[in-house]
Amino acid sequence: MGLLQAINPLYAVSGLVVGFIVGLTGVGGGSLMTPILVLLFGIHPATAVGTDLLYAGVTKAVGTVFHGRHGSVSWRIVGCLAAGSVPASIITLYVLQKLGPQSPATSAIISVCLGIALLVTAASLVLRDRLVALTRGAGVLSPSIQAGLTVLTGLIIGVLVSISSVGAGAIGVTALYFLYPRLPARVIVGSDIAHAVPLTLVAGAGHWFLGSVDGAMLGSLLVGSLPGIIAGSLSAPRIPDHILRPILAAVLLLVGARLILA
Repeated sequence: MGLLQAINPLYAVSGLVVGFIVGLTGVGGGSLMTPILVLLFGIHPATAVGTDLLYAGVTKAVGTVFHGRHGSVSWRIVGCLAAGSVPASIITLYVLQKLGPQSPATSAIISVCLGIALLVTAASLVLRDRLVALTRGAGVLSPSIQAGLTVLTGLIIGVLVSISSVGAGAIGVTALYFLYPRLPARVIVGSDIAHAVPLTLVAGAGHWFLGSVDGAMLGSLLVGSLPGIIAGSLSAPRIPDHILRPILAAVLLLVGARLILA
């Protein structure tokens, strides 16, 4: 009974909705959950980011197991991404710790970075097909250049995710499409999800250390998100991507603009 009382129904419903969208589109964890916590529930941006990171880490770990069993993960790509993102995350968390995670300055930085990340994510959703079409006509990069650019991509994502919890989804997938145009889409998505696990867990653990994680809220979000992801994954084949992607992009544009102009 005590456990049930600790679950906040509104957080659980939010987790359910966002989990369903993530299962449906592969995008929306940090892009939607953090803005919901900040704008709808009035949670401090640092706490919203920290809690969302651990929420994303647990849910994407489930996705990684599924993709790994089906051979949809390139562990070489995951390793290159993590080589850039994990150190970048640790350095970013150190800077946040020096600024003070709950300070007005940190709150402003997180809100602006979150807004910018959402706008970039929305653009990547809209332009992904065009970028992929362009890269298909280009020559394949050498393995060494691919690896170097993949590490650089991980570094950028590591900074973005640690500050705003956004970037590991649509931005990461779009970058991988550009770098590996001949790789099957399922491997791109699976590798991006697998990379998000160590990154979000490291960044989330750092925010926990900084006191920027609400454990009760995290539990409530997970109660809703896990069945939501399963339901979304089962529904995905029935809803065309060309319908879902513009809707999600429009939502991210509105929320991103709201955060930047707030």
